[in-house]
Amino acid sequence: MASSDYSARHLSVLEGLEAVRKRPGMYIGSTDSRGLMHCVWEIIDNSVDEALGGHGSDIEVVLYADGSVEVRDHARGIPVDVEPKTGLSGVEVVFTKLHAGGKFGGGSYAASGGLHGVGASVVNALSERLDVEVDRDGKTWAMSFHRGEPGVFTDTGDPSPDAPFAPFVSGSELRVVGKVPKARTGTRIRYWADRQIFTRGATFQLEELLARARQTAYLVPGLGIEIRDLRGETPTVEFFRFEGGIAEYVEHLAIDGPITDVWRIQGTGTFSETVPVLQPNGHMVPTEVQRECEVDLALRWGVGYETVFRSYVNIIATPKGGTHQAGFEAGLLKFLRSEVDKNARRLKVGNDKLEKEDVLAGLTAVLTVRLPEPQFEGQTKEILGTPAVRSIVSSVLTKALGERFSSPKRDDKAQTALVLDKIVAEMKSRISARAHKETQRRKNALESSSLPAKLVDCRSNDVQNSELFIVEGDSALGTAKLARDSEYQALLPIRGKILNVQKASVSDMLSNAECASIIQVIGAGSGRSFEIDQARYGKVIIMSDADVDGAHIRTLLLTLFFRYMRPMIEQGRVFAAVPPLHRVVVMNPGSKPNETIYTYSEQELAGVLAGLKRTNKRYQDPIQRYKGLGEMDADQLADTTMSRAHRTLRRVRVTDAEQAAHVFELLMGNDVAPRKEFIIGADVDRERIDA
Repeated sequence: MASSDYSARHLSVLEGLEAVRKRPGMYIGSTDSRGLMHCVWEIIDNSVDEALGGHGSDIEVVLYADGSVEVRDHARGIPVDVEPKTGLSGVEVVFTKLHAGGKFGGGSYAASGGLHGVGASVVNALSERLDVEVDRDGKTWAMSFHRGEPGVFTDTGDPSPDAPFAPFVSGSELRVVGKVPKARTGTRIRYWADRQIFTRGATFQLEELLARARQTAYLVPGLGIEIRDLRGETPTVEFFRFEGGIAEYVEHLAIDGPITDVWRIQGTGTFSETVPVLQPNGHMVPTEVQRECEVDLALRWGVGYETVFRSYVNIIATPKGGTHQAGFEAGLLKFLRSEVDKNARRLKVGNDKLEKEDVLAGLTAVLTVRLPEPQFEGQTKEILGTPAVRSIVSSVLTKALGERFSSPKRDDKAQTALVLDKIVAEMKSRISARAHKETQRRKNALESSSLPAKLVDCRSNDVQNSELFIVEGDSALGTAKLARDSEYQALLPIRGKILNVQKASVSDMLSNAECASIIQVIGAGSGRSFEIDQARYGKVIIMSDADVDGAHIRTLLLTLFFRYMRPMIEQGRVFAAVPPLHRVVVMNPGSKPNETIYTYSEQELAGVLAGLKRTNKRYQDPIQRYKGLGEMDADQLADTTMSRAHRTLRRVRVTDAEQAAHVFELLMGNDVAPRKEFIIGADVDRERIDA
């Protein structure tokens, strides 16, 4: 157990770390899984900063079954010599002193993710146990800590935070526990998060860890990161290394077909700022220093309307943006506005002005800036605050885009023209959506003439209770009219297969009669202007024939919903009707009426027939096989497919929107080769094919 007797030395070590334990949210954001993951990345980022400086090209992260995590690198190793001001070893200074480290003066790290010198010490303060081993000078040095206090654990088996712990009293000891070749250097840190600090349900999120590791490998070309999860029955091992840079990252992030190639933009800018500099006598003196900011940007426009943007400062993600993102957006908008003005006649824009959402639609971009000692808002580093970065990013972007848009090369001319066409189309779509917003809401009797004539609407105005059936073909429509409950069930027929919107542009989609009718009838807009609260129906049910063509039509309709009305799917308001395949009439003896059994697959039919034979029941032969909805009479369609009391509906869900987008692009996009490989080589279970 930890000793309760504290000497003056203990107090001097713990006085700063106690503040961390009392207010952990100030340093790691929260004490749930998010804060736990932040601690891991404080340690990993130190190794990444070494790799950025050219020291070590591999990092290993191991998640153990006992809840601990270990980070290993092959960099220079934490200094083990004595730091003269404190009289402590470099290892102890790094792990026990707040605002101590090698990232203040700018000598060891030109641009790093760790800035405040609190990362390792904060993790140590919030750990029940932390062990560090350093390979340096031909030896392996080791030290252990208990909630920030250095000492020695007496382990009888595997290391555990519950092992007896004896704190150092008169002086600390950096133990030598082994020998290594002089050329070998590196650091290994293993720690157990303190359950007194973190909430009960806080766990390391493997998917989040893998995503961040993949992202870091993209941002640091040549760096290898291995993640090993030993918590389950089967260990999980993932390794990432990408020789390309952020251009390759953009290709990975993009979820739609390209309009342009990936454009890579790089540049630098200088600025001056006044910062307090620590003098040898211990005083902080305000000093004006010159800084250099490197800007690296990769971007491309695609056929979709969603924006995928990632920004980083010295490899640290800034999910909430900051001055670098503000400079990017302002520079992009200002430049493209001027280009649209120059081409106003060709683009037919009139007096309308581009807005930020117009130029960002369909854009996939990764922005990284590197500068010494950036100003962040808080230790979590989610927002960059350095003011001068805004103008530098804007200037670098504007200059590079100016060169590309004025380039005489045929390819550049074609791509820049497509970009202008796309953003102007987005602007017109936004203006049109705003102008027609009122007409997209539920119409009263006076206004109903603006809806498509082929819509067979319901009487009820209760959105939550109403249903729109999208019906394949006019023959099925006739039967469905008689089978529906006209109080709350509306019908919209479509003719054949609608446009494949995964391949088509926004303008082509809007000009397609069937797509336009569906969007108009649902009444909530499309794409970025879609407002689910304005949807005229609580459920949309796709009712197509139970054959291959019906499955194709259903897939095309789902593609339309997925790309342009995705909130309907995300809220579980899109369904597929499940019409029967067979109708079995069981002939009962005497005056007893015959019994009707509907089956929905060949296997179910075989099982029903086998059961009838076992019980010696007769049935009408041949058995009716429905080739389409139009073959049913109204009573049969109502009982099997439309009546709420008897029907079966299949809810369409999107549990992973990004993964689903990639699958839609594979199966419905322009690129044929990957689709052919999938069809030929994929091990697809026949039971999963809905045909």
